[in-house]
Amino acid sequence: MVELLLITTVPTMILAEGGWPGWWLVVVTLVGGTAAAGASNAFNMVYDRDIDAVMNRTRNRPLVTGAVSVRGALVFASLLAVAAVAWFALLVNWVSALLALAAILLYVVGYTMILKRRTPQNIVWGGIAGCMPVLIGWSAVTGSLAWEPLILFGVIFFWTPPHYWPLSMRFKRDYAAAGVPMAPVVQGDTTVARHMILHAAAMVALSLVLIPVAPMGWLYTTAAVVAGAWFLASCVQLYRRALHPEMGKLAAMRVFHGSITYLTVLFVAVALDPFVVRLLG
Repeated sequence: MVELLLITTVPTMILAEGGWPGWWLVVVTLVGGTAAAGASNAFNMVYDRDIDAVMNRTRNRPLVTGAVSVRGALVFASLLAVAAVAWFALLVNWVSALLALAAILLYVVGYTMILKRRTPQNIVWGGIAGCMPVLIGWSAVTGSLAWEPLILFGVIFFWTPPHYWPLSMRFKRDYAAAGVPMAPVVQGDTTVARHMILHAAAMVALSLVLIPVAPMGWLYTTAAVVAGAWFLASCVQLYRRALHPEMGKLAAMRVFHGSITYLTVLFVAVALDPFVVRLLG
């Protein structure tokens, strides 16, 4: 969530402004967003402390080791959540404050408490919380929403499964031991990889829809086409390796890291495109 916050919020703010929105607004938006993300993660660690103790990659978290008490973590998370919403309301605007509150609730209640332990679609719908920074960033500048941030919201929504499922493939045994029905645990690798291709294709398509809507210039267009084709090809390669194990290891983490590279390239292009258009305008 914090990575998504840093990668996506500022470029969306630049797109909303058509240029640099000012250091003050950028800093207060990032501080509020970081606090909201931190509160969400803290609540998540409180609720998931039982399964965190089972999984190798999470067994050293502070609530598992006893470094932090449950009561202390709840107080910290609650105060941080209230402070984040109040921060947005007082220093940005009420639209951003309500969106920040929605992001916290979507992650803590929607994903952590309801979806995560019940359905392999957990990360698909639970990932909506990770899409919220683009809406928050846009509303911080404009005080409203528009088609542009909603399209970027859709890009991140379809990006989340092919980003997170490779990580779930890598830690499949952990999730299985904890009884968490991540898609790679309850479905075959071939099925998961095929769904990744479908999500990635929808993601790329939406990234191209932004071009006439915003409108975007040649820099973003080039980045969206090239980076999108590259990441889609990496998902196809993962599917081929799942379908034909003799080709070698799945190399799922390569796709995971590639997804981060893709999103970074795309949103850097979102940030730079208005300046290039103005410069060459």
